Amino acid sequence: MSLQENIRTLDSQGISGREIARRLGISRDAVAKYADQKDFSPAPAAPKARPGGSVLTGFEHIIEGWLVDDQRRNYKQRHTAKRVFDRLVEENSYLGAYSPVQRFVRRWKAANRQAGEGFTELIWPPGTVQVDFGQAEAILAGIRQVLHIFVVTFPFSNMRFVQAYRGETAECVAHGLRTVFEHINAVPRHMVFDNATGIGRRIGTRVVETKLFGVFKLHYRSESRYCNPYSGHEKGNVENAVGFLRRNFMVPEPEAATLEGLNEVLMAKCDALAATVHYRKGLVLGELFTQDVAACLELPGVGFEAVRYESRRADRTGNLLVDGNTYAAGSSFHGRMLTVGLGHETVQILDEHSEPVRTFPRVFGKQAETIFDPASLVPLLVTKPGAWSHSPLRTVVPNPVRDWLDKAAATDRRRLFNAVDAASGTTGFNHAIQAADTLIQRGDEPDMAMLGMLARRLADGTEPPAANVDLSVYDTFTTLNTTTGEVA
Repeated sequence: MSLQENIRTLDSQGISGREIARRLGISRDAVAKYADQKDFSPAPAAPKARPGGSVLTGFEHIIEGWLVDDQRRNYKQRHTAKRVFDRLVEENSYLGAYSPVQRFVRRWKAANRQAGEGFTELIWPPGTVQVDFGQAEAILAGIRQVLHIFVVTFPFSNMRFVQAYRGETAECVAHGLRTVFEHINAVPRHMVFDNATGIGRRIGTRVVETKLFGVFKLHYRSESRYCNPYSGHEKGNVENAVGFLRRNFMVPEPEAATLEGLNEVLMAKCDALAATVHYRKGLVLGELFTQDVAACLELPGVGFEAVRYESRRADRTGNLLVDGNTYAAGSSFHGRMLTVGLGHETVQILDEHSEPVRTFPRVFGKQAETIFDPASLVPLLVTKPGAWSHSPLRTVVPNPVRDWLDKAAATDRRRLFNAVDAASGTTGFNHAIQAADTLIQRGDEPDMAMLGMLARRLADGTEPPAANVDLSVYDTFTTLNTTTGEVA
């Protein structure tokens, strides 16, 4: 029994306060306090004011002026308690400690908080997705890279899907959404984005979508909505999912040979989440996700090709400027109006009749060097072999061939470039250069007939690997006449 209970029990038995104090070994004041107390109902703890605020005397109106002025400023550029303290010291010769300033700012903000401030719980119906990008590192083909992870979540069921890309363009968004749609075999009715990232731009209160994403929505009959500025909580489900997937799927950094291989692994891990239990509803995510899918639209019969086409005029060297990077169509296309097809992973150049000319891996960000297909530079070197010394092709040609070309006369260079150009058309540039490299190392003359034949064999996989041949076996078939010194 507690001391208070003992006091009241003895008091109820008519025992005097002096005797109760003697029996329990406590003061008579303590006995009187608990014996006479009328109400023992629980009450909230009363806050205790901390002393020391007097050091702010004379500074209160300055701090209040700053905080009131903050109400019309951007939320992310308002005074913190630390900034208030720093300004008091720098501008007003404040000599007190930081703690009183911190307590004053906290009390002022609590007393002046508006009724409409804070967040409200949002209820998301089935068939709605939230979309966002994050960043994470991965190792592709042994090279560590920063990738943009594209996350699509279903807030109703909390199912999450992720794909990795090298950029955050409308082409990446459209390709990522198509991948998820085809994976679940359904199209969400509503898509919620953060401030039109990658698929448009906000002008005041109006969002202008890219043409590509506009036709993407027409293709799948889905609708889009965008969060208000500085209101990331409106899509908090996907914000949390970005962090969850990065911590659980990308730690330690995943390794894969290709980006496609990495995305297959990520999608398999997302499917495994269906066996987990919803953090709040207590049901398996897979069961809830069936309701999400049931509320979605059907897939159209044809998948959407996320390619953006633009017209570009090639300069006098046959190069095109695309998103700040230079791509080489080839010198024969100088001055011509070409079409560029921008996909999520590739850049394709087409001629005036929409026939493919070149296809390159798409470069995101700025690259100083021209992106080129080595085969496109060979025809120019056939007619201008003297340009070899300063040609971009020189940096990608292996050493034996490069040394041979550096020392060769113009006619010999032209002959080799002619042979490589002819072989590249049927076997590809790499096999043609590999054939030239093999012939030069053997000491043979790399003419057109020999180079073309060897390149075809290399492309078909019928050329045996080079090996050191032991010729000593032929010594067993020879005999030496010791009388005449002749070999028989």
